[in-house]
Amino acid sequence: MLDLVLSSSAPAIGVFVGVLVGLFMRKRSGRTEGLLKGSVVLTAAAAGLMSLAVMMTVNLVTAG
Repeated sequence: MLDLVLSSSAPAIGVFVGVLVGLFMRKRSGRTEGLLKGSVVLTAAAAGLMSLAVMMTVNLVTAG
C-alpha cells in the first residue's frame, strides 16, 4: 500500500502546488468564491488529495 501511495504522490504534489499558486493569485485579486471555507491551502490540499486518489486508482488498475 505504501508503494502505491509513493508511486502516485508526484502528480498529487504537482496538482497541490499548481492549485496553491493559482488560488493565491486569485485570492489576491479579491475573488474568494469557490474556496473551501475561504481557505486557499484547504482547497489546494483537497485538490491534491483528489488527484492522489485518482492516481492511486489508475496505478492499481493498470498494475493488476
